[in-house]
Amino acid sequence: MRESILHYVWQHKLFTAQQLVTTEGEPVDVIDVGKHNTDAGPDFFNAKIRIGETLWAGNVEIHTRSTDWHKHSHHSDKAYDSVILHVVSEVDGEIFRADGAKIPQLVLVYPKHIAENYDRLITEQKWIACEDKIASVPGIVIESWKNALLTERLEQKMQAITTLLTESNQHWEEAFYITLARNFGFGTNSQAFESLAKSVPLSILGKHKDQLLQLEAVLFGQAGLLNDEATDEYSVQLKQEYSFLKAKFGLQPINASQWKLLRLRPDNFPHVRIAQFASLIHSSSKLFSKIVDKPEIDYLRSIFVCEPSDYWKRHYLFSHESPVRDKKLGAQSINVLLINTVVPFLFCYAQQKNNQTLKDKALQLLEQLPSERNAIITAWQKLGINSVSAYDSQALLQLKKQYCDDKKCLRCRIGHKVLTS
Repeated sequence: MRESILHYVWQHKLFTAQQLVTTEGEPVDVIDVGKHNTDAGPDFFNAKIRIGETLWAGNVEIHTRSTDWHKHSHHSDKAYDSVILHVVSEVDGEIFRADGAKIPQLVLVYPKHIAENYDRLITEQKWIACEDKIASVPGIVIESWKNALLTERLEQKMQAITTLLTESNQHWEEAFYITLARNFGFGTNSQAFESLAKSVPLSILGKHKDQLLQLEAVLFGQAGLLNDEATDEYSVQLKQEYSFLKAKFGLQPINASQWKLLRLRPDNFPHVRIAQFASLIHSSSKLFSKIVDKPEIDYLRSIFVCEPSDYWKRHYLFSHESPVRDKKLGAQSINVLLINTVVPFLFCYAQQKNNQTLKDKALQLLEQLPSERNAIITAWQKLGINSVSAYDSQALLQLKKQYCDDKKCLRCRIGHKVLTS
């Protein structure tokens, strides 16, 4: 018997015995199962349970067998002296607190099909464990779960933003710049772009934002991409500018080996993305402040329209000319930046400033933006779970990555329906 099932049954009060009794025959009335604890210490805090004629308030510990209490050394740990009930599936001995007091035990009885359904789920090898059952889950359950999943996803992103704010001494523009740079990597080169942004503070770029060539020189130089292949006139200019600026600000470039080109479409080459990023910095100032002041979808899209310098219209790499092509940042790429950078920052800022109106606006932006298009969203749609907006797709990405991939069915509302049906 899996201990996790016992936790689940206890938490949701799925036990079936009409009259619960301890192993010594005393009646048990579970008034409050307590709060599930995922950290060290007893499994459920602040439970309220009547055992016999006495109403107890305290903690509950759950194990597969009674002897697990001793195996885990709880009998000598004072943190477990507050346990008022030991819940098990098999009694194979008595248990005691550190002070020698005996602890009542309860054998948990629950419907057999719950364990059978769970065993099927965790052994299933399909894309998601409940693939064959999800169609039977009511739509209202899925929709309400999406709302919770989206909030959870935004809170996780807020944690990363909070870390950046701490590192930058609560400088919102700097933290936004680093996150924006990371998302300019569009997955494949995200880490390299973040390293690049952290290697050259926004304040340095701000000193030269009116000179696009100097911005490009700093960014390409810090990216480690001004190598021996960069030999044409434009490249030589960048090298000269970078040599001066590197010495002036004491800059150290990142390792160029961080950048990846393999299996990338040319439009996603890091050279093109860096040129676009330089153009965005060149054409804007105090970008985050503008976003907070006017979080309107059309305006936000307009400020992220950035076109690299003329050189990059006929190049994907240094000194390798290609047919002339517009390299303006596309609508789909802008949507990705709004979803992964703008919305989380607005949500985080609104949370810290206790601004519910701005928080609602961030969520509205996700509803206005189209659903992301990727393999995960396509697979959900094949299962009949539609994704119309970015609100939907962000929730579904959270569900797949944080629950389905790790088979956390016991913590999933869809899994709950499947398990108990």
